[in-house]
Amino acid sequence: MKHPHMKKPKYIPLLAIPGVVILAVLVYAAYVFLSYYRLEDRLALEVFPAASSTYESLSPAIPYRVASYNIGFGAYSADYTFFMDGGSESRARSKESVYENIDGAITALQAMDADFLLLQEVDIDGTRSHHINEAALVLKAMGEAYCGTFAQNYDSPYLFWPLLEPHGANRSGQLTLSRYPIRSALRRSLPIEESLMKLVDLDRCYSVQRIPVEDGNELVLYNFHLSAYTSDGTIAEEQLKMLFADMLAEYQKGNYAVAGGDFNKDLLGDSSAVFGISGAAYTWAQPIPEELIPEGLSVVAPLDPGHPVPSCRNADRPYGPDDFVLVVDGFIVSENVTVVDSTAVDTAFQWSDHNPVYLDFILQSDG
Repeated sequence: MKHPHMKKPKYIPLLAIPGVVILAVLVYAAYVFLSYYRLEDRLALEVFPAASSTYESLSPAIPYRVASYNIGFGAYSADYTFFMDGGSESRARSKESVYENIDGAITALQAMDADFLLLQEVDIDGTRSHHINEAALVLKAMGEAYCGTFAQNYDSPYLFWPLLEPHGANRSGQLTLSRYPIRSALRRSLPIEESLMKLVDLDRCYSVQRIPVEDGNELVLYNFHLSAYTSDGTIAEEQLKMLFADMLAEYQKGNYAVAGGDFNKDLLGDSSAVFGISGAAYTWAQPIPEELIPEGLSVVAPLDPGHPVPSCRNADRPYGPDDFVLVVDGFIVSENVTVVDSTAVDTAFQWSDHNPVYLDFILQSDG
């Protein structure tokens, strides 16, 4: 016999469950779309001044070194795999692993003793990197002699994918360091896809740093990270055209233009032929379209023919001798910049899915 005041238990009808799920998906989709934004173009960047710089300006005819390194948000040990490359992981495994990988990357950079450092995928606050400010770690470790800039190119809402370990919400960007004073700096917004793909791509950009030269001109130094995961191949070409046009305009003014970063393009044309590993199964890194390179500029693929070292591995599985590797990190220089040497440093991908690359160059003054 039922008690007269006993309340009936409340159950959600089974038929209502699909509706609840659909509502949750719609609310989440609205959150992602409403959270999406792009930073404005031509955004002035703050220059972090060096505490004790002994340099004032660059000199023509003296060799300088610029290094570029995509540090992979501190997640990629040699056995790390990434879900967007066909692997299974989406976050760094622990805070300790982030510190270990960033420390390793810093050690590699210090050994290169470069005058200019161009870093990509540097997280300042991210679920995937356990909310560690990696830019602050690099700035602290590299000493007081470098000034620098940070250009944000990623600020995502919380991404619930993969389901078992979501990529989360992340802020990341490009860190540029210089032993010589940066007179001013600017962030330029690159074209990106306008389809749904924009939600999984970055807020692509490049940073422009102006450094005085004794002859009255400037070294215009660019740090870039171009698109990889696009459904529209013309976007990557539009990004290159914009960067080339910017650099060419500076060269025509009499300035020296040097750019470095992650092209997400096979700079060797066919890295498989160089490293002996077929890349037929991988379509994300296509050869750079040489016909787009204007007269007055040159693309420099860092490679020692006698000891070829790749700059990137595909992270669909732990790194091994049979993995697909290629050169996607490199440089662009104007005609008044002489290339002395350029190669990749073999770190065996211990701290990133990239190896650092460097360019030794000389500014050639007309005077």
